[in-house]
Amino acid sequence: MVLLWWIIVGLIAGWATGKIMKGSGYGALADILLGIAGAIIGGWIMRALGGTGQGGTIYTILVAILGAVVLTLIFRAITGRRTSGTGSGGVRRAA
Repeated sequence: MVLLWWIIVGLIAGWATGKIMKGSGYGALADILLGIAGAIIGGWIMRALGGTGQGGTIYTILVAILGAVVLTLIFRAITGRRTSGTGSGGVRRAA
């Protein structure tokens, strides 16, 4: 049951990070992994800032999103890569 919870939080956080960071995402599996890694990083950040780690579902998802955004920023800074922003199917949207 815990594994399912991690996957659900990871999926929500990964999807939300893709929307926040103005990209098309990295695919379902990569978004889930990004969200799970984001939850770990976000938890570490919150503990470093004095957060209690107690807050329920919404708190957990928000912390995971925070960590996933930070992780995405670091990834883009290191690789210089941004997602194409073309959306699904590779069709470029009109501005």
